[in-house]
Amino acid sequence: MLIPVLLVVASLVVLYFGADFLVKGSSSLAVRLGISPLVVGLTVVAFGTSAPELLVSVQSALEGNSGIAVGNVMGSNIFNVCAILGISAMIYPLRVNPRLIRLDAPVMLVATLLFVGIFHNGSFGRWAGILFFSGICVYMIYCVYKAKRGEVVEGDEEIKPTKNWMLDVVLVIAGLALLVWGSGLLVDNAVIIAKALGWSEAVIGLTIVAAGTSMPELATSVVAALKKRTDIAIGNVIGSNIFNLLAVLGLTATIAPVETNQINWTDMLVMLGTSLLLLPFMRTGFKIGRGEGVVLFVIYIAYTLYLIV
Repeated sequence: MLIPVLLVVASLVVLYFGADFLVKGSSSLAVRLGISPLVVGLTVVAFGTSAPELLVSVQSALEGNSGIAVGNVMGSNIFNVCAILGISAMIYPLRVNPRLIRLDAPVMLVATLLFVGIFHNGSFGRWAGILFFSGICVYMIYCVYKAKRGEVVEGDEEIKPTKNWMLDVVLVIAGLALLVWGSGLLVDNAVIIAKALGWSEAVIGLTIVAAGTSMPELATSVVAALKKRTDIAIGNVIGSNIFNLLAVLGLTATIAPVETNQINWTDMLVMLGTSLLLLPFMRTGFKIGRGEGVVLFVIYIAYTLYLIV
């Protein structure tokens, strides 16, 4: 039992560095090609920080562990909103860009509602996957279109390229290799722990795997909050949630349709409820204050205790 636990911890470290290398290398390459930091943030960085969720969910589905595949996406979204935003807001109140309320948060909410509506019977088929993956393609094309027309997200920071393009390529290849290796290590040992503890695959997916694959988002948002770059902290979370549902779940179901009876209505309502709660929190003075951060974090602690107990 000790060895699988240590291997899970090791896999989380591997996933973190894999995502970090992929984001750094691909962002630097994109800037060298003349792509704006805004477009890089909406595409490359969003994909990079969600890459652990993508690889873990796809591999879980291919191995028949649908509970982990779906639980990973749902748990990551709950973790992102409640734990990451909660902790970030407690560090420093998060300023909300109006664009997030106009476009990105509604897209996240619609995707969540669609998921709950489709997955209520415990299955998410290939056609649903294609629909969701088409959704992320449309969203990305729209974001790039708006960026090319001169839309700038307030607070968008300049991305500095590395010393040379060869280093960028090495970082991208190393990042992808680490993500593939780390995701396999995490899934295999998470299943061993789940069976040893008598937990379902879904509970492991909703807790350990979800928190582990969200480490890149946690690191990004907490560092941004510490640097008072709060627009990055909240934008990172909402963008990641959109990617998790539309891209991760969409591509996973397209490759290997998922079906599980281990996800119940409580899990789906917590994910939907926290997404709904985020909207009024964002609209009150266009910021998420420390008090609201505490509320979000307490919700996550309560939900985790409910899963375990």
